[in-house]
Amino acid sequence: MEKVLITGTAGFIGFHLARKMLANGYDVTGIDNINDYYDANLKYARLANTGIYSSSERDHDGGVYRPYHAIGFGEEIRSVLYPGYKFVRMNLEDKPSLLQLFEKERFDRVIHLAAQAGVRYSIENPDVYVSSNVTGFFHVLEACRHYPVKQLVYASSSSVYGNRSKVPFSVEDQVDTPISLYAATKKSNELMAHTYSHLYKIPVTGLRFFTVYGPWGRPDMAPFLFADAILHQRPIKVFNNGNLERDFTYIEDITEGILKLVQQADISGGLYKIYNIGNGKPVNLLKFIETIEKAFSSEAIKNYLPMQPGDVTKTWADTTSLEDATSYKPRVDLEEGIRDFASWYRKFYK
Repeated sequence: MEKVLITGTAGFIGFHLARKMLANGYDVTGIDNINDYYDANLKYARLANTGIYSSSERDHDGGVYRPYHAIGFGEEIRSVLYPGYKFVRMNLEDKPSLLQLFEKERFDRVIHLAAQAGVRYSIENPDVYVSSNVTGFFHVLEACRHYPVKQLVYASSSSVYGNRSKVPFSVEDQVDTPISLYAATKKSNELMAHTYSHLYKIPVTGLRFFTVYGPWGRPDMAPFLFADAILHQRPIKVFNNGNLERDFTYIEDITEGILKLVQQADISGGLYKIYNIGNGKPVNLLKFIETIEKAFSSEAIKNYLPMQPGDVTKTWADTTSLEDATSYKPRVDLEEGIRDFASWYRKFYK
């Protein structure tokens, strides 16, 4: 049984990936700092859904909503649902604790998903992006250097492509002109990963994610924001007057792609690789809003606004290289994915 470290398992993608890896027989250690970028109750609810309860409330009936800071830093908690899963609350900026964890566990693979997300938030709060996304990733690379792994997979982003007009976006394209600090930190991750792979012979794979959505998603993402506004009869913000397109990718397609990449890892083509992972079918923002309206049986009040700083007009993934490497093929269309999201949203928020 391979031992896998997944960073960011209280987050959206990390939570889903942990469940996917556990269902496929991997021994998983998850870490997350459970910060307050958005409601920590949602993060604790994700952890609870994988059997991770704070030591003081582990036997509490239900226990989905719990106080912030209920899990202490450094506290190791074993899942009551998955025998092969344990969680440690940790800051990646805490290099000694991270190295200690690597020394103790001797991981076979590392899947690094933890990061400070959000393009618009990076404009107002740049410090946290450098600390989390650059320093934190540097510490992950250092840990993989001192305690070698078979494979490091890390999350990059479609935002590295900037506001380019050439579509679809190919991994062969130049990505030297990011237009947000978030994108710049992700580009720096790619450069750092390439350097460490070259110098220390670490097998490294970067994944440029394209607008991931689905149940348990982030509250700062469009499906969540629109659903909340529609159900509470508040206007939704429609930036660039709706003239935006996004390559919305369902969470199950994302985790299936990552699993295939881990299962079919082959370094014969070189130690360092990077792939787009998306749906390959951009959707107009107004069409996306219509899909949300249909799923919630309610019409949105639309507030049309100009383009926001740091935003791009279109994203569109060319996933040919990932398909060739792993037979990756997204299967969930937007209507089905939004229906699943809406069903979860209603249940979770009653």
